[in-house]
Amino acid sequence: MAKENRTVKKVTTIQKTQVSSKHNTVSVTLVKSFHGRLPSHRETIVGLGLKRINHTKKFKDTSEIRGMINKVSYLLKVEN
Repeated sequence: MAKENRTVKKVTTIQKTQVSSKHNTVSVTLVKSFHGRLPSHRETIVGLGLKRINHTKKFKDTSEIRGMINKVSYLLKVEN
């Protein structure tokens, strides 16, 4: 049997994230310690890039970031 040379084209689709606010940014501050919390909650805080209490970061206001914020909202202060 002869080998057939097949070329496969990869088609990538880019999904646009929906912005849930007019301001386009959200400021997040860690106000409680994440030590002793559930491992998934600690990983979420690390994923947000918050390292210590009163550490603040600004993010684009996307549904992914809002989901992370909602998961650990009891540890955070959120400002638009």
